Amino acid sequence: MAVEVAATRRRFTRAEYYRMAEAGILGEHDRVELIRGEIVEMPPMGRRHRAFVGNLTQLLAPRLHDRAIVWVQLPVVLAEDTEPQPDLMVLRRPRPVPYKEREAHAEDVLLLIEVADSSLAYDRSTKLRLYAEAGIPEYWVIDCNAEIVEVYRDPGAGGYRTMLRVAGRAVLALQAFPDVELAAADIFA
Repeated sequence: MAVEVAATRRRFTRAEYYRMAEAGILGEHDRVELIRGEIVEMPPMGRRHRAFVGNLTQLLAPRLHDRAIVWVQLPVVLAEDTEPQPDLMVLRRPRPVPYKEREAHAEDVLLLIEVADSSLAYDRSTKLRLYAEAGIPEYWVIDCNAEIVEVYRDPGAGGYRTMLRVAGRAVLALQAFPDVELAAADIFA
């Protein structure tokens, strides 16, 4: 007679997550992030993923020079058990406490971008909910395969209230900097 037992998961805090890295349990080349207390492996980056991250970096960094900070593939603190590593972030500049003294937190983020190749469903569901709940004002999902930018704005408890798709020759502007426009064709060049 089989007895079914409810399994419990051991969830980790950010402090425990960093202690694992210090102890060598997580190596510097491990592609992982902490999501709601779970250590989640990130898929390897394909050629198109790398190219589109590079294109976005080259497009955003010079346009936002002295106005904001563009960070590439670095973590952001959303909660004590959640620290994802989005592909790009546009962060407030200046802020009262320098980034060298305090990690980037949700309130520092103006725009967060995930470039999605094999992670599209995850970025549209789990990541979208996390970022909306954290109050990230604008979130872009770059669909590598369809070459479409999904722009999410107006975060709330259930997700984002506004979503639009941009592709082809269309141009999109950053919500925080409406004068900064990017052509979808340039992102996918």
